[in-house]
Amino acid sequence: MLELASSLFVAAGLVFFVAGTAGLLRFPDALTRLHALTKADNLGLGLLFVGLALRAASWSVAVRLLVVWLLVLFASTTACHLVARAALEARRPPRG
Repeated sequence: MLELASSLFVAAGLVFFVAGTAGLLRFPDALTRLHALTKADNLGLGLLFVGLALRAASWSVAVRLLVVWLLVLFASTTACHLVARAALEARRPPRG
């Protein structure tokens, strides 16, 4: 039962990664692409964390996975902010 739940979380996380990638490829400007990518990837990574934590051999492995997830969240937030600022400074306002 635990492996089934873990597999479902991992599969759902992969679906969100694919959706974020589709948004990155489909949307017209940098800001909408960033929005689609960061929202979907953060949720996808969270679901992957839960799925992998359920399969972890010990609590210490699950805590390490949590630390990696939090570090990626902070890094992706910072990178997204820097790219959005660069897009706005390049005087490319959002379309729409």
